[in-house]
Amino acid sequence: QVQLVESGGGLVQPGGSLKLSCAASGSISSINTLGWYRQAPGKERDLVASITSGGSTNYADSVKDRFTISRDSAQNTVYLQMNSLKPEDTAVYYCNARRVSGTVYFMSYWGKGTLVTVSS
Repeated sequence: QVQLVESGGGLVQPGGSLKLSCAASGSISSINTLGWYRQAPGKERDLVASITSGGSTNYADSVKDRFTISRDSAQNTVYLQMNSLKPEDTAVYYCNARRVSGTVYFMSYWGKGTLVTVSS
C-alpha cells in the first residue's frame, strides 16, 4: 500500500501564494506518476497538475501559467507551488499516486486532501 499525506493548505487572499506538499510512503516502487487534483463543492474532482518519474509535467489550462509541480524522487515528495491565486482556485486539493501506461492506470492512491481557500 501507499500512504499520501498532504500539507500546506490554508486561507489566502487573491493574488497570494501557497505551496502544497505531499509525502509518499509505503510500497511505491511501481508508482510512476504523482499529481494534484482538486474538488470544489458541487464540482467533480479534476486534475490540476501531474509529474512523471522522468520529470514530464502536465497542467490544467486554468493553472498552467500560475502553478508549478515538482517532485523529489529521493524523498518521495511532490510539491505544488501556487501563485496568483484566484477565488476559483478554492477547493480541497488531493495528492494522487499512480502507475500509468498511456491513458490507463493500474493503481491509484489518494491522500485525505488539504483545503485551500482563496478569499475575495
